[in-house]
Amino acid sequence: MIRYSLVCEAGHGFESWFPSSASFDTQVARGLVVCPVCDTTAVGKALMAPSIARSDRPQAPHPEAPPPQAEAPVALLAEPERQLRAMLKALREQVVASAEHVGARFPEEARKIHYGEAEGRSIYGEASPAEARALIEEGIDVAAIPILPDDRN
Repeated sequence: MIRYSLVCEAGHGFESWFPSSASFDTQVARGLVVCPVCDTTAVGKALMAPSIARSDRPQAPHPEAPPPQAEAPVALLAEPERQLRAMLKALREQVVASAEHVGARFPEEARKIHYGEAEGRSIYGEASPAEARALIEEGIDVAAIPILPDDRN
């Protein structure tokens, strides 16, 4: 297993484990590696310093070495968190069942509906964090649909 320090296009840092370097490349290409903060799939490897331990004597850190990174937060879900996850999953299923999927055309279609250029209806699709921010700044009511780890498997 390989642990990579990762960073998204918005600069959020996080870590993840992969069976191999090839597995990381494949998962990134398929859009399966997602920032836990902003849900973007524009993710890459962060600059990492190798950690090589010597067993014969303790080593002081190099004066120019970056400070050690904090471990990525991990949680064991208790019952309230499991219930919340179930509600988020139900919300996602309701949106998918009752709204029209417009794919990458989401920002364009949302604007058409908002400005009365298209019929009012519920839609869902894909938008980058920057596109979503622009829609919100225009006063268009949009929200991210929660994606749970089970949805990626």
